Amino acid sequence: MSLAGQTVVVTGGAGFIGSMLVRLLLDSGATVRVVDNLVNGKHENLADIANDERLTLHLVDIRDTQPLKVLMEDAHIVFNLAVLGVRHSLHSPHENHEVNATATLHMLSAAREVGVGRYVYVSTSEVYGTARTVPMTELHPTFPMTVYGASKLAGECYTRAFWETYRYPTVVVRPFNSYGIRSHHEGDSGEVIPKFLLRCMADKALIIFGDGRQTRDFTFVEDSARGILLAGTSDKAVGETINIGSNHEITINDLADTVKAVVGKANAEIIHDEPRPGDVLRLYADSSKAGKLLGFEPRVTMTEGLQRLKAWYEAQSLSAEELLEAEKVRNWEV
Repeated sequence: MSLAGQTVVVTGGAGFIGSMLVRLLLDSGATVRVVDNLVNGKHENLADIANDERLTLHLVDIRDTQPLKVLMEDAHIVFNLAVLGVRHSLHSPHENHEVNATATLHMLSAAREVGVGRYVYVSTSEVYGTARTVPMTELHPTFPMTVYGASKLAGECYTRAFWETYRYPTVVVRPFNSYGIRSHHEGDSGEVIPKFLLRCMADKALIIFGDGRQTRDFTFVEDSARGILLAGTSDKAVGETINIGSNHEITINDLADTVKAVVGKANAEIIHDEPRPGDVLRLYADSSKAGKLLGFEPRVTMTEGLQRLKAWYEAQSLSAEELLEAEKVRNWEV
């Protein structure tokens, strides 16, 4: 599907992955309407492209169906990346479900009613829970361990149901753990890689929850966004559920050592804290379906991605120490 001259709506488009997707859409010639309530998203994530006349930002919560419906009326594609995350679900499970699941159902109905050509639901690898077999294909059982994972699985099911019941063109994408520029270190959105990197740069201890033997499949944000874009523009993806990952797993202990090497502080302290509630113990993607259907292949290695994120932090106006003032260590607690 060519995007030149087409109108695309991106909910959560001022967020981490969403703002990268917006850039790729603009590069493809699309007109982009970003819908974001700025709970997790930030104005500064779009600052360098804010003057592009094809980009507009609309401060709307996706639970407000009527204004969202108006914004979707002449859209060709909707990418739904609006989300409340895994740590948020530990202290506010009902609100987490409202945004990730209930609002998705209302949004699907509105998109179908106004004739949006395609609806792309961006889910998460957290729907799988801890891996039972690896690498994890899309047929791996889904046993989420948090309300976040459960709510995203519910959103997936609604999305697939609209294809099966109404033949409304939908796609479900399951990105594994994304990291990179504009990633979250702050509040209950804070993720392990930016927290590790900033702490190491600031000569603070890297904090690992649990024994550190849990694994993740980390994917650089440009790769994640490119996979989402391919899924949203390929006719082969309609009705499908598709993993987007790096096809590599790494333990959190090894991740900490890799961060230390990239920063050049091999003697940085590591502290092990109590395990995080509902923590998934193993994730390892099989993205071969994305390769076959979409031609997707991850391009950025872990070391390269960490180097690029470090360079981005070094170019910011605030130091690592100043950025860490917004960090909450046990960020699942109220």
